[in-house]
Amino acid sequence: MATKIAGETYLGDALHLPLSQDGQVSAYVWPMRVLKTGCGGPTIGVEVGNEEVLRWDCHDQPGHWHRGGYDKLGARGSHVEFPEGVHEAGKQVTWALGQITKSSGELLTEAGFGQAATLLDPALVKAAITKIKRHIRNQGDLKSVAIEKKLLKV
Repeated sequence: MATKIAGETYLGDALHLPLSQDGQVSAYVWPMRVLKTGCGGPTIGVEVGNEEVLRWDCHDQPGHWHRGGYDKLGARGSHVEFPEGVHEAGKQVTWALGQITKSSGELLTEAGFGQAATLLDPALVKAAITKIKRHIRNQGDLKSVAIEKKLLKV
């Protein structure tokens, strides 16, 4: 799973799921990741082996995502803003999961992981999306917990 960054806080249980039969392509979710800057929300990613390729930081207004190879290009080199109108964490999660469902093969190929893109199993992708949605919902209101612990700036 993606490397946790020193100084950040992670609330809730991480979930890691295969997107390919061999498990080399996988998705993960951290239900609440609070950055050093005091913003936070769910972080969802797609990995190939031990390399993080795609990441969606669903952190409300400062939320953004990473394409082209997160580990390869770094956070700044892969940074992309969410589309217009996708400013709330819940909408960002929905949009991110839609990208995994509809565009993960294209995004993996763009990042130089064309072989991994061919390994994506549509049934596993669909199952992973369902499990990620349920997992985030079942983790409860972690934003309120983070605010109560004075981790999030509001």
